[in-house]
Amino acid sequence: MEWELLQSVLIIIGIDIVLGGDNAIVIALASRNLPKKQRNKAIFFGTGLAIVVRVLLTAIALYLLQIPFLRLIGGLLLIYIAIKLLIDQDEDPNVKAGDSLISAVKTIVFADIVMGFDNVLAIAGASHNNLLLVITGLLVSVPIIIWGSKLILSLMERFPALVYIGAGILAYTAAEMIIEERRLEQFFHANELFPLLFPLIAILFVLSTGYVLNKDEAA
Repeated sequence: MEWELLQSVLIIIGIDIVLGGDNAIVIALASRNLPKKQRNKAIFFGTGLAIVVRVLLTAIALYLLQIPFLRLIGGLLLIYIAIKLLIDQDEDPNVKAGDSLISAVKTIVFADIVMGFDNVLAIAGASHNNLLLVITGLLVSVPIIIWGSKLILSLMERFPALVYIGAGILAYTAAEMIIEERRLEQFFHANELFPLLFPLIAILFVLSTGYVLNKDEAA
């Protein structure tokens, strides 16, 4: 019995690590404009609140499955987040640091909710309705996600173009969420090329929109 519990915890940790890469990118993108001291606060507060929300969502995962067009809505919201993060590169100097910290935390939590559907549903299946296992797995994997976001942040400082790569990854994730929407299965089956092309279309849309908006602001 103990081995079964340990096995479930290891599976949940694995799910968190594998599916947590996108979350680390969001954390890095959302907090990159903050001073270094506030970055750590944004990362810890944002991740902490996101974990609480993740546990609550996992507890009601079976109900979430019944919501029509859940993945479609989540994918569209994630595309919006990717564009918003891409164009939000120059922070207004008149904005107070506290407001910026709150904004970063809100973005991290909101993006985690949108991106966490696959994670939530996968964990719900692996936990066998044991919420304690969910919490244990999340607590173990949190340091890994935080460390990943800090690594991405340091790379973005050295290579600013990585912001576009991060936004592209978010766009790809959004496209995959939309493609996996069950209520659109007939459409995807009738248009076999669309599931293959849609991720590329989403990436090009996000990157081109971000580029044009950034160019207009710079002009």
